[in-house]
Amino acid sequence: MSIKRDRIKNLLRDGSAGQRVKVCGWVRSRRESKAFAFLVVNDGSCQATLQCVIDQGTPGFDLLGRCQTGASVGIEGELKPSQGKGQAWEVHATRLELFGEADQETYPLQKKGHTLEFLREIGHLRGRTNTFGAVWRLRNALAFGVHEFFQKQGFVWAHTPIITASDCEGAGEMFTVTTLDPAQPPRTEKGQIDWSKDFFGKRAHLTVSGQLEGEFLALSLGDIYTFGPTFRAENSNTTRHLSEFWMIEPEMAFADLEDDMQLAEDFIRYLCRYAVERCADELGFLSDMYKGMTPQEIATLADTKFSRISYTDAVKELEKVAGKFEFPVKWGIDLQSEHERYLTDHVFKGPVIVNNYPKDIKAFYMRQNDDGKTVAAMDVLAPRIGEIIGGSQREDRIDVLENRIREMSLPLGDLQWYVDLRRYGSVPHAGFGLGFERIVQYLSGMANIRDVIPCPRAPHTIAF
Repeated sequence: MSIKRDRIKNLLRDGSAGQRVKVCGWVRSRRESKAFAFLVVNDGSCQATLQCVIDQGTPGFDLLGRCQTGASVGIEGELKPSQGKGQAWEVHATRLELFGEADQETYPLQKKGHTLEFLREIGHLRGRTNTFGAVWRLRNALAFGVHEFFQKQGFVWAHTPIITASDCEGAGEMFTVTTLDPAQPPRTEKGQIDWSKDFFGKRAHLTVSGQLEGEFLALSLGDIYTFGPTFRAENSNTTRHLSEFWMIEPEMAFADLEDDMQLAEDFIRYLCRYAVERCADELGFLSDMYKGMTPQEIATLADTKFSRISYTDAVKELEKVAGKFEFPVKWGIDLQSEHERYLTDHVFKGPVIVNNYPKDIKAFYMRQNDDGKTVAAMDVLAPRIGEIIGGSQREDRIDVLENRIREMSLPLGDLQWYVDLRRYGSVPHAGFGLGFERIVQYLSGMANIRDVIPCPRAPHTIAF
């Protein structure tokens, strides 16, 4: 027998007086007397709760003693205008059902304040709090918005592999995938692990990016985007890094750096507008709790043109106040978070796209500019959080790409298929990457990126 239920979100939006309803959810609070009781229930569909009034004599009234905070209940009844403040509707119960009790001696989510650090320790339950209910619903809406944006633009959603032999970034911080016995792996005559005996016949990894595969798909289909999990074995315990995260990576054929920057700006602005339209209550709550952007500020951002500046000019701006920074500022080194935030928060007072970076601090696949010193790369920097998107025009000249791969001491043989794309009908093309958790973190105002993904993966963090 199915359990048909009415979602609280729908009842608060479309409900009518006298409507027969069934609400299923978890008890947030309970008040009772001899003659009647109030149960406040949340079902996860929205930020709001719904008060249910249960009179003595209602079938199931004897279960109230077991309907403590955290218990799961089903309540059938009639929707009526509420007499209490702060709520439009309440349910007058005709039947109470108890699905599952919550042991009050051990249930950790009692009606009191909890730190985010504590809630990470109970990741399997933190979604029942107002904070994480709001974050997960915002994440859901933004994920849908990602697909809607690219589909409207005519992009094809492409599924690139999770297991790969390519190191897109060339950093070597990748998780190894193997079926070899870690205690006694086969060895070569030189004593090294013999990967030819492994499942794939060579060393395999969890992907750090779907970009390289995305490029050959774009050079077949025109415009594609990926949206899936990626992995970095970087031993970084910061509020901005995860070991497993979701990446959005569009690739466009017949496109240059200017096209790339415009797409990135349009994408961020679209997601801002999308979030406000669908999650205003969640954004309002998170703004009040964690001092992030208000829905009105996010809506303003959705209508704001992004500033643009070259890396060279950005360094000149930073050099004017170099004494303010912990890290040095000079041409040729990467910008640190404090530098990025200074540009967004003080120089431009809004998002800015920095472009044309020194080639020596960027990846091998980025197109070299005619000056011989820079590449056609860009980073979108957002206030409070810094870099949120990184991208580039890709190198489409075979001789330049091969020289760059050798220059960086990368294995040309492993990348031969990638080089081949420049041999057979090469075209100017460009793309970028957006870590999905970064945009969720930015719009939610959450200070720690581990609080915008249900099961964070980081060094020594794999509990759930």
